[in-house]
Amino acid sequence: MPRRYSSKWIIRVLRRRGFGEVSQRGSHLKLRRLGLVIRTVIVPVGRKVIPVGTFKSILRQSGLTEEDFQRK
Repeated sequence: MPRRYSSKWIIRVLRRRGFGEVSQRGSHLKLRRLGLVIRTVIVPVGRKVIPVGTFKSILRQSGLTEEDFQRK
């Protein structure tokens, strides 16, 4: 079972991996990384804990692995 992370931490990791902020509508932030494959990720903002299913969706959208989000 994946660990639970805050939306602040997830956004920080995505930005370090080359994702940039595109827009925000309400409490959802849209981040995008351009390259050979364009990746768009939607992250709910202001949550202390992101649910497991939402985190798995973020992983799928971003193309990253859970190890990329672990604190070092």
